[in-house]
Amino acid sequence: KFFIKKIIYKHLMGSVIPLKKTVNSSYLELKNLVDHKLIKVEEVIQKRLVSKVSLIKKMTDHHLSSGGKRIRALLTLGSSKLLGYELGNRDINLSACVELIHAATLLHDDVIDNSDIRRGFKTPNAIWGNQSSILVGDYLLSRCFEIMVQDGDLEVLQLLSSTSAKIAQGEVLQLQHKGEADLLEETYIDIISLKTAALFAAATKTGACISGSNEKEKKALESYGRNLGLAFQIADDALDYYAKEKFFGKEIGKDFYEGKVTLPLITIFQKGNEEEKEFLMEIMKKDKRTEEDFSETLALIFKYKAVETSLKKAEYFVNVSYDALAIFPDSEDKRILQSLTSFSLNRSF
Repeated sequence: KFFIKKIIYKHLMGSVIPLKKTVNSSYLELKNLVDHKLIKVEEVIQKRLVSKVSLIKKMTDHHLSSGGKRIRALLTLGSSKLLGYELGNRDINLSACVELIHAATLLHDDVIDNSDIRRGFKTPNAIWGNQSSILVGDYLLSRCFEIMVQDGDLEVLQLLSSTSAKIAQGEVLQLQHKGEADLLEETYIDIISLKTAALFAAATKTGACISGSNEKEKKALESYGRNLGLAFQIADDALDYYAKEKFFGKEIGKDFYEGKVTLPLITIFQKGNEEEKEFLMEIMKKDKRTEEDFSETLALIFKYKAVETSLKKAEYFVNVSYDALAIFPDSEDKRILQSLTSFSLNRSF
């Protein structure tokens, strides 16, 4: 089993590592572009989460200090800057709001998935239990809605509240199809569109909404965010079958052991023979999958180049995302946002 994994890791990692410096620099460029505002976003989040209930403070401090790229907040700030927003602190407050939605969904996800590790740290539910994690997730969402209401823009309120509903629908849809080895690729795309891409799209469109943009510009930025989110999630799912935990901060094979059918598995089911399809059907129906199941599945992923196929699909969405910004005049802000699209395909953190 170790030998199989070693071969697969060597084969797959070799195809992506050369891009790492370029990809990570694109993220850092965006971060440096709006870093002064990102600091204020963190301050708003900390201020909003103040509570006299000591357990809430312990859990939120732990959850928010365990890392995270703040990519959604950066997208809101970057989109606002692209369109010349200079009217106050709405970009900061709403970036904090977007991050709070994301943080709340992570708390809930870890309970649903029985996760023990996220970003290399113990999850709140592993330390304080599921009940506390669900309630603190709800607390984050309530604070988020306070920010939205105080902002006072009905368009933004509609956008972010409907996005929260989409995320929940995506999680339920994924749960509904758990363990289905014959999951349709179309259904998988529906799931990640709701679960991940919706918040990316909301983050970028929010930047357009507060900048007084026209409908064409709003749609362009929404498309940029949505397709970036799709690429991000597809690549994330592919990483589950080859990433090294010390780099990626997640348990390898986590989706597989949880019975989540993602694009690499869909690919080998599409390409596999009847015996291989039957094998996948059987192991995904099991309550628990073993290391041997995972090793055999890795061998099939290697055989049918399922990770490469997944990354090609992600690359398609990267290109659509990149092209969505074509309507905007050339600028340093635009270049940085466009270069960020490749970040989803190859990241080490």
